Amino acid sequence: MSTLMRTCLAALALFAFVALPAAAGEKENERAANAVRVLQEVMQAPDKAIPRDLLHNAYAVAVIPDVIKAGFVLGGRHGSGLLSIKSADGTWSNPSYISMTGGSVGFQAGVSSTDVILVFRNQRGVESIVHGKFTIGADASAAAGPVGRTAQASTDAQLKAEIYSYSRARGLFAGVALDGSALTIDNKANQAVYGNGVTARRILDGGVSNVPAAVVDFRDRLEEYTAQ
Repeated sequence: MSTLMRTCLAALALFAFVALPAAAGEKENERAANAVRVLQEVMQAPDKAIPRDLLHNAYAVAVIPDVIKAGFVLGGRHGSGLLSIKSADGTWSNPSYISMTGGSVGFQAGVSSTDVILVFRNQRGVESIVHGKFTIGADASAAAGPVGRTAQASTDAQLKAEIYSYSRARGLFAGVALDGSALTIDNKANQAVYGNGVTARRILDGGVSNVPAAVVDFRDRLEEYTAQ
């Protein structure tokens, strides 16, 4: 075999490896699996779960595992997760990948990794995320979410909040204020999973197919925890 032919075959093999869809979405599938794990662990915690009636009435839910804190007390945070919306018939959309930055939580100083769950009570905040950058507290009101068997809010701030926010670190799960945290669509991750050119709007509106099992599992868990 000539040197030129060997070179061409090697180049073709390299191209096939780089273009392989499964490899391209492997990291994103792991992120989806981690989001499922966080959701399951939180919802299975006795008397400490997000109230099911709150989830049942939610417009959207975002789960962001392993948000990493940089700095001490006043440092920033960054993490990546999934966001799904609930349709009028009660089913949940395939999730769009999102990123969260900023919003350090002071009382968790020294904790390197935190799981975050956001429960959106209406459409406004989600639309802002889809169309660009969205900041919790600035673009929509937010409050630490209640935990337990009921969704009764204990303060006026909670009653008026558009988003309930939760955080879990070192086994502790509770409502937490995340004002200042910015949420954006992770277009790179979306295209790795759903295909080139696929937008968050198309994903949330049900315009994708051949969805990986880990992503389907996230949607299915939401439907399980919001069924009544």
